[in-house]
Amino acid sequence: MDGLTVVLVIVVAAAVGALIAGLVLRKRQQQPPPPSLKDPFADDDHHAVYGDPRSLKAGDLVELRGVSYSVRGSLRCDEGGWTWSEHLLETATEDRVWLSVEEDPDLVLIVWTEADTDLQPGPKTLTLDGATYRSDESGTATVRTEATTGLKDGTVRYHDYEGPDDTYLSFESYGDAPWEASTGALLSTYDVKIFPAATG
Repeated sequence: MDGLTVVLVIVVAAAVGALIAGLVLRKRQQQPPPPSLKDPFADDDHHAVYGDPRSLKAGDLVELRGVSYSVRGSLRCDEGGWTWSEHLLETATEDRVWLSVEEDPDLVLIVWTEADTDLQPGPKTLTLDGATYRSDESGTATVRTEATTGLKDGTVRYHDYEGPDDTYLSFESYGDAPWEASTGALLSTYDVKIFPAATG
């Protein structure tokens, strides 16, 4: 081949290469973005309407099965990187309950009411008001307080028991305080409506 032919071959090859590279780049740009790491079972539509319990804070209003409460304060608990929150709720007549919010990995909501009992944690089973509760889990967590809870930053020991029909019996001891017992009931996200406090 003479010099002119060689140059033409090189020019044509370069043009074809550029065309192919352009087509590949355009195809990549048209591909959908990679899927996110978001939980495919997250109920974002429900939380958008009724509020997300994971964002609860002091001053918010909460409705539990038709009863209205205000959030007085919160406990942020951490046990070796495993975290959950407990919120002190109060009605207009000063009736108080605690709402625990945990992801395990699904969202778990339990409302707790103080129990008047002399029972102490430790046995494999305990009976209260005719219901039998079986030992579930126990441990110690660090606690950070927010707003009004009546407690201080520190540690909490706990021992949880599981009963019939999604009920619970829990014992907690903050710092060196004696054990305090509470009974709990599992809530559905549909049992909880949240009205965030106004900001700004």
